[in-house]
Amino acid sequence: MSNFSWKAAVETNITTLKILGLWPKGDETYKLNFYTLYAVFGVIGLLCAHSFVQIFNIYFIVDDLEAFTSSIFVTLSCLGTVAKTYYLLQNMQMLKELFISINKDIFQPKNNKQILLVEPSIKFWQRFYLIFRVLCYCTTFFWSSYPILDKWTKDHRLPFLAWYPYDSTKSPFYELTYIHQVVSIWYLVSASLNIDMLIAALNMFVGAQCDLLCDNLRNIGQNSKEIGKNLVKCIEHHREILRFAVQSNVFFNLIVLLQFFTSAVSVGFTMFLLTIVAPFSSQFYSFICYGSSIITEMFIYCWFGNEVEIKSNAIPYAPFESEWIGVPIEVQKNLIIFTIRAQRPLKMSALNLFYLSLDTFKAILKTSWSYFTLLNQANSN
Repeated sequence: MSNFSWKAAVETNITTLKILGLWPKGDETYKLNFYTLYAVFGVIGLLCAHSFVQIFNIYFIVDDLEAFTSSIFVTLSCLGTVAKTYYLLQNMQMLKELFISINKDIFQPKNNKQILLVEPSIKFWQRFYLIFRVLCYCTTFFWSSYPILDKWTKDHRLPFLAWYPYDSTKSPFYELTYIHQVVSIWYLVSASLNIDMLIAALNMFVGAQCDLLCDNLRNIGQNSKEIGKNLVKCIEHHREILRFAVQSNVFFNLIVLLQFFTSAVSVGFTMFLLTIVAPFSSQFYSFICYGSSIITEMFIYCWFGNEVEIKSNAIPYAPFESEWIGVPIEVQKNLIIFTIRAQRPLKMSALNLFYLSLDTFKAILKTSWSYFTLLNQANSN
């Protein structure tokens, strides 16, 4: 049976990161070449520059509640993407090693039945990727075009409130600045959503490996010699799953923590802005799309993290569905020792402060509602 390519399952995600300059070709990391120069231009010239001018502008609008709220949630998203990109680049060597290890023999499906077992998880991830990408790109379209659609270009209104060391309302500075903001926000959104889906893919891989391990344990063999040999392989497989999960968690620990904080604030601010902007304007639709994409983003993190916990929790029960009753006592003891060690389910977390679970998702939504209530009350007063 030919090897199953786990990396091919997320090829679109990886290809987009390559286009953005955030994924060197093959199994390499960054070197002194043209691609590294291209990556530096994208990260500094687009991502960091766009974030800096918005951060600096906060100082001038902090006393204007409407202007502040319409700017701060975008600024937080920009800062969150800068942090994601930094940790992606910092841990590139680790990520490359993870994607090499995922195609090792021990992680391979053993037969067509096991391929069919993991395909639903992969297809579910791919559907989420499509939905999330549509929401993000719709948001970006409205952000980029609402000054034109709402006929604010006559007032030389830019898509985003920002400070520049020149008069951005005069031609040709206005046109050049408009183009830079549009290109930057498309780059920023593409980077953010693909890093998010890369993290979801890592969790999806862990969950799928738990499914494979459970199937191997259920079909561990028919005689004592075969069971003993396959049990050793299952124990090694379990250790590799734990190692892969720990290394993945090290990569996205801080990313998830920052994302939960910025998402909770952003959703609250977005709900508040929906109450003060003109209904059914392009800006109104941009807030609808943005709020939906942020909620979807949080849900993706929590759903795939929750799947890891549920699937890993099934591991200690899988051996008891095998033909273990008639095997020698020594093999039964080894099975019991393994099930005891596998009792603790895998939990993906953000620095062990928050676990990626549906309960955490509900807690974030409650926090966002609290922010909205506070802002709405402050605006009424």
